[in-house]
Amino acid sequence: MSSEFDDDTAVTEQAPGRYAGTITGRWNVGPVPNGGYLLAIAQRAIGLAIPGRDPLTSSAHYLRPAVPGPVSIEVETIKQGKSLATASARLLQGGREITRVLATVGSLDARGAPRFMDGGPPALPAVADALLPPGPPPVEIARRFEQRYDPATLAWAIHGRAEVPAHAELRAYQRFADGRAPDVLSLPLFADSMPPPVFAVLAPGWVPTVELTVHVRARPVPGWLRCRFSTRFVAGGLLEEDGELWDEGGQLVAQSRQLAAVPSRKW
Repeated sequence: MSSEFDDDTAVTEQAPGRYAGTITGRWNVGPVPNGGYLLAIAQRAIGLAIPGRDPLTSSAHYLRPAVPGPVSIEVETIKQGKSLATASARLLQGGREITRVLATVGSLDARGAPRFMDGGPPALPAVADALLPPGPPPVEIARRFEQRYDPATLAWAIHGRAEVPAHAELRAYQRFADGRAPDVLSLPLFADSMPPPVFAVLAPGWVPTVELTVHVRARPVPGWLRCRFSTRFVAGGLLEEDGELWDEGGQLVAQSRQLAAVPSRKW
């Protein structure tokens, strides 16, 4: 069954290494398409250029704001080895580069590899006891997801900011609103789809991403993703945001880090 995510990240090959797609407004934050959505489009093109591999790590640098409309993607295969391959992708609109991506692809099926996990999924109440986002969706992208929040991390949105909390953190369940199951191609979008946790300590506004890196660790099983996002340091007009995505089977499926500008009320 077709989904909004699949439709809106679809790309077609125009020539070797050249692809075309359409950026839609369904994943906008204000007038600007979401950064994780743009990274997912780039991953689609890289997947066509280097088929049969899983996205393992990808870093996107956002050079200019995108707008809804046609997008061209130029993919360069930098190295293709037996187990890993590396490629870059350039997203262009109107002849101007808007996003540059560097990605390494390989296999998530390593068998017999050592395993060590110093951590686990975020502690969350049962889905039935978690909070729906308060009020109508504040941005268009919020309509694309179902989200259920840990009340302890959303007090700023419900009761206001009477005092600065000890941590800028959000914990929540998340899944696509149209029922599409999460997969490795959608994880970059999930990693950038929740409100910035810095809103717990700073007034909400636009938080433009400078750079976003996503590490895919496993294929998610169908169902809710358990998400934890936090910001520890705000300095020099910039902040970092660290994220973890865990599936219903208790697997760590993705980690993320982004550098972003402090909230601004200007789009």
